[in-house]
Amino acid sequence: MYKVWNFIANYSLLLIIGAILALIWANVDPHSYHAFVEYPIADQFFIGHAHVDEHGHVHRTLTLHYLFNDLFMAFFFAIAAKEVWEAVILKNGSLRGKKAATPLVATFGGMLGPIAVYLGLAMLLGSDTFDAVKNGWAVPTATDIAFSYLVGRMVFGAGHPAVRFLLLLAIADDAAGLVILAIFYPTGALAPQWLLLSLIAAGTVFLLANWLPRKLDVGNQLRPNSTWVRKHLSFWPYLIAASLSWYGFMRAGIHPALGLLPIVPTIPHADRAFGIFAAAEEHLHDLLNDIEHKLKLPVEVILFFFGLLNAGVEFNAIGSPTWLVLGGLLIGKPLGILLMGALAAHVFRLGLPAGMRTIDLFVIGCVAAIGFTVSLFIAAVAFDADAMLGSTPVQAAAKMGALFSFFAAIVAIVAGKLCGVKKQSA
Repeated sequence: MYKVWNFIANYSLLLIIGAILALIWANVDPHSYHAFVEYPIADQFFIGHAHVDEHGHVHRTLTLHYLFNDLFMAFFFAIAAKEVWEAVILKNGSLRGKKAATPLVATFGGMLGPIAVYLGLAMLLGSDTFDAVKNGWAVPTATDIAFSYLVGRMVFGAGHPAVRFLLLLAIADDAAGLVILAIFYPTGALAPQWLLLSLIAAGTVFLLANWLPRKLDVGNQLRPNSTWVRKHLSFWPYLIAASLSWYGFMRAGIHPALGLLPIVPTIPHADRAFGIFAAAEEHLHDLLNDIEHKLKLPVEVILFFFGLLNAGVEFNAIGSPTWLVLGGLLIGKPLGILLMGALAAHVFRLGLPAGMRTIDLFVIGCVAAIGFTVSLFIAAVAFDADAMLGSTPVQAAAKMGALFSFFAAIVAIVAGKLCGVKKQSA
């Protein structure tokens, strides 16, 4: 993939611009903003939000919000899944072996801590609040990889071992977030038989476009069959399989934005990993990296519209869910990562990277409290847009908490100073 700085500039800058525009628009003219978000592109369509009419018939409406959140965001999650897949499966992958053990245990703490704080505080606020917000327990578990990396470099310096630790934790956090979305936030009544379509699509494209050409080329260094498939078919078999897999996820009731995940492992990939967001990947020309390169510009545009269509929250929507999400992120993340990371390093004797102190785990937790992208996404699927807590719309208030998690950057910088972090250059 591209250098991290380019990743942040390209993927995150447009997302921020979209989010800022959404906030301004929603507070200046909320009616026109919400009309734009829910603009109906096609009614009685084969994809879209499902509605049941008075006769019990299901029909779907494709809105602008659905188009980006449920369809186009699948490409963003496919890129995240690609990084996770390479980190886990390839030689020198960042999440392979003992070197990833402590970050993985810390990741567990970084998810358990926010959940405990979020639900614990909700219980203290009373049963009405708890019942209204309990389904959003996963909102504060997310970590925004790009922004947390940027802040991590500011706090620790590019050469500090804590930065790599943070990257491992963030990518594992995103992987766990994908699992949570798939299991705990279905988009409708579950119909798991439709997942067979996804599995058949993944298995078929792997056998016909990946395994079979390589099998036929065994013993032939010229690899004529693999070359023909790559030259003449390119990514098209995988795009067709991805479309079928996405449709299978939608009909199965699992969030369709995850629909491309089964296809990612079937695509021919490099033999070794250079690390998460490694600059060397820019020069790899296996099909998986080529597809990622081709998705660069479309995903930039998708993230702009994701920010525009999801971050438009009126400031008067700030309420209990806002502070619960922030509490989960700003309190639960640092404490969870510190406690579980210290447990792994010292009790389980898995150790910390050379040059990293135990107190650095707390600072890493403060950095990882920047939820933003995935927190916004989970808030959108965890709460019904019309759900209210008194006079406060629950979804909007939770989204505001995800947006306010940017303040974790300031907290992390202050924590770094107080904990005596010494910046190390690359």
